[in-house]
Amino acid sequence: MKRLFLSLAVLAASATAASAQVEIGIKISPAITSLRAESPSATAFASESSKLSFGGGLIVDYFFGENYAFSTGLFLTGKGGTISYNDKNPPYLPGTPQAGVRVNQKIATQYLEVPATIKLFTNELAPATRLYFQLGGSLAVPIATRINGEKFYQDPYDNNNETSASDHVFDIDINALLGAGVEYQLGRSTKALAGISYHRGLVDLDRYFEKTRGFTDVTIKNSVFALDLGMKF
Repeated sequence: MKRLFLSLAVLAASATAASAQVEIGIKISPAITSLRAESPSATAFASESSKLSFGGGLIVDYFFGENYAFSTGLFLTGKGGTISYNDKNPPYLPGTPQAGVRVNQKIATQYLEVPATIKLFTNELAPATRLYFQLGGSLAVPIATRINGEKFYQDPYDNNNETSASDHVFDIDINALLGAGVEYQLGRSTKALAGISYHRGLVDLDRYFEKTRGFTDVTIKNSVFALDLGMKF
């Protein structure tokens, strides 16, 4: 009986290996990125504007069926946007009333990102043309951050306290990913792809306002709408 189960397992593994196919390619992704910011009304954090970012990297699609693939890779992605919040005028200026002031802050971060998604492909809708739908998530690690275009930030409402911009952003970002697109067969093993994707950040990125400034219940998360253009070989 054990030999029978072992034989069946070997046959199943052989069949899976025979049907599996790996496709590797490259992708570039111009994107519109923004930050979703929330807090109590005293500080009233809000998203102000988005920014144009670029990303790109390696695609790896591992097919475990004709129309199904596990899709991953390694990408360099840009994220960020402009937020605003209420702050107080610094108390160390004589005669300055403690009225609130509205502050804008532009945050730009580069990430190394690894997606883990499932791609579902249709049959050919036109010669050599298939649609795909992508669903899953991604894990990203920040490698560079700028606040208002600078690597260091001097907070004018906290005695000009200077901090590294990288210290403002949490050490990891997790995203839900949803996308769709089209693949076109150019040759025996060459395919062109074009699609759109939405990446919704699930992790609160703030490591500054609550930790350093003492604000309460501040939440800042990433959002990305990307145009995905690539080639697989």
